Amino acid sequence: MSMKLSLETLDTLPEAVAKPAYDRSDLTPGILHFGVGNFHRAHQAVYLDRLFSKGLGRDFAIIGAGVMPADKKAREIMAAQDFLTLVVEQSADASDARVTGPMVDYIEPGQTARLIATMADPAIRIVSMTITEGGYFLDATDTFDPTHPAIQKDAANPDAPETVFGLIVAGLRARRAAGLAPFTVMSCDNIPHNGVVTRNAVCGVAKLIDGELAEWIAANVAFPNGMVDRITPATSDRERRLAAEEHGVADQWPIFCEDFIQWVLEDNFPAGRPPLEEAGVQFVADVTPFELMKIRILNGGHAVIAYPGGLLGIEFVHEAMEHPLIRAFLDKITEEEIRPVVPPVPDTDTKDYAALISHRFANPKIGDTERRLCLDGSNRQPKFIVPSIRDAIAKGGKFTGLALESALWCRYCYGTDEAGHEIAPNDPNWERLVPIAREAKSRPEAWLAQEAVYGTLGQNDAFRAAFATALNSLWKNGVEATLTTYLEDRL
Repeated sequence: MSMKLSLETLDTLPEAVAKPAYDRSDLTPGILHFGVGNFHRAHQAVYLDRLFSKGLGRDFAIIGAGVMPADKKAREIMAAQDFLTLVVEQSADASDARVTGPMVDYIEPGQTARLIATMADPAIRIVSMTITEGGYFLDATDTFDPTHPAIQKDAANPDAPETVFGLIVAGLRARRAAGLAPFTVMSCDNIPHNGVVTRNAVCGVAKLIDGELAEWIAANVAFPNGMVDRITPATSDRERRLAAEEHGVADQWPIFCEDFIQWVLEDNFPAGRPPLEEAGVQFVADVTPFELMKIRILNGGHAVIAYPGGLLGIEFVHEAMEHPLIRAFLDKITEEEIRPVVPPVPDTDTKDYAALISHRFANPKIGDTERRLCLDGSNRQPKFIVPSIRDAIAKGGKFTGLALESALWCRYCYGTDEAGHEIAPNDPNWERLVPIAREAKSRPEAWLAQEAVYGTLGQNDAFRAAFATALNSLWKNGVEATLTTYLEDRL
């Protein structure tokens, strides 16, 4: 029998489920967070829960903020269980369940005036976000695009913004008008130099509204870069069932994640911050080497195993890692093509890191899906795969496997797997990608003409040839035979 999760039932949950070692009434808000999804609740919120349990930083509780229509339902679920979350950390051999409670409120979409007023509250010293890689309005050169219709709409309606960046600008404008110091803006998304990217977006919106405000933001607001890492699958009925049956907790939105967690962060918080180093966060002067390693090896590795698994009808990531050809594909491409173009990382052996990543991918308890890894390739490929190809070409390195990975993505976007089953739309640009992928079957260069993904890389003769060879082989010989050919250095 399971118990509905709430503050009222907290003390009656099974003994094996750890509870917050703090009184929620002792918490006061200090962080407003956009994007209260699974990753945020398995990562930033977990670090804060650890910290609060040590009696530290309790004036940095989280107020969630919703922007997208789906956030309304998320807010309803969280509010019904007093903003508590069951987090189940899983290794291959064990599961550790705990209830976390660092969130004390959640502003639902549409409450714009309340949201801006909250950001104008001096108690809020950090505004953070997890809005996915595609939420930063970047063009083909990974530069903020001020011409995007959503940004133009916010610029024309600065008092009623709808994007995260328009809202942040409105909050900073309110603080400036009140004579208050600005909050720190902290991205927790998997993009290179996420602080710099966020700064460009916020300043870009502000410049469209008020040049002086943009200058004030550029001179006074901190945007620390950070590297975040924890494999966190989406929640489905499977996770809700496991929460109830194995842990005795009826949570409508539980988190099942791996036991590994990492956060490397630049210490740039003029308005103050919680002592997160006491909870395991690593503060560094420059996060760049760490984020490059993670984005190229982990996120790039996810892309490597995603599309062959998706095309072969494999459901779970650990099952893809059990497929000898996919596992060997990952190992070879990481060792010969990705790792050689990863710059040195302080106190880190990238070979050991790559081995750790493979071990994490193979964790059978996580239940991470190939479909999740295949999601949003149009935004992820230019950040996780294309930079490695560019660097390999520039340094005279190998890139045949990376070209094959790109061809596998193209083949996936054709819209059917190898068994002929239809692949449900799995990208914000799916309707645009499918016809291009179908044209590329007979004219591979059509795929590489997507400047938003490949930039000028699609004009490189060597890469074009490698991509065409790989795509033609996938159509003629199939995924497994093509992987075999690559592994035998015959592609």
